[in-house]
Amino acid sequence: MKANETNFIRRLQRRKEDALDYIVDTYLPLVKGAVVKILGPLRSDGLIEECINDSFLAVWQHADAFQGDTEDFRKWIYAIARFRAIDAYRKAIRQRGHLAPEASLETLRSESAEQEMLLAEEHAEVMRLLDQLGETDRAIFTMKYLLGLRTEDIAAKLGLTRTAIDNRVFRGKKKLQEKARHMGLGGHTI
Repeated sequence: MKANETNFIRRLQRRKEDALDYIVDTYLPLVKGAVVKILGPLRSDGLIEECINDSFLAVWQHADAFQGDTEDFRKWIYAIARFRAIDAYRKAIRQRGHLAPEASLETLRSESAEQEMLLAEEHAEVMRLLDQLGETDRAIFTMKYLLGLRTEDIAAKLGLTRTAIDNRVFRGKKKLQEKARHMGLGGHTI
C-alpha cells in the first residue's frame, strides 16, 4: 500500500517512509513558503534549506502527537515550519551579534547542533507533560498551542462552548504547572 491523500496521516504515524515522501511532495511549497517568509531577509539559502529539512524531521518525529484530519494536518505542518523558522531566525540573529568575525563554520554548526538537542529535549518534556492531561484537554492544548487554532474554532470542532474551552485551558495550565514542578521541570507559566 502506498500513501495517498486519505491514508497518509495513519501511515506517517506508523512510521511508513512512503508517507513522508508523500508529505514532502505535497506540502513542500507550503513549508518552503512559511520558512522563506521568515528567513528570507537573512539571505541564507543554506539556513532556509536546513530549516525546511528540520520542519519535515519534526513532523516525522512527532507524528504520533498529531490528531486531526487533512486540513488540521496542513495547519499543523505550517505551524511547525513557522515556529522552526522563527527559532532559526532568532538563533541566526543572536549568532551574528555575539560571534566574532573570525568564527568558523564549524563553530556555528556545533552551536546549532547543541541548540537543536536542547530544543528536542524541551519538546519531549512538553509532550510528557501533555500526556498527563485527559484526552479532551490534550486535544485542546494541541489545537491551541501547537496548531494555533482560535478558541472559537476549537469549541466548534469539539462541540463545547468557548467558556468551557477557556476554563479547560485555565485548569489545564494549573495542572501542568503542578506536574512540571513534580517532574522537576520548573513549573513556569505556560
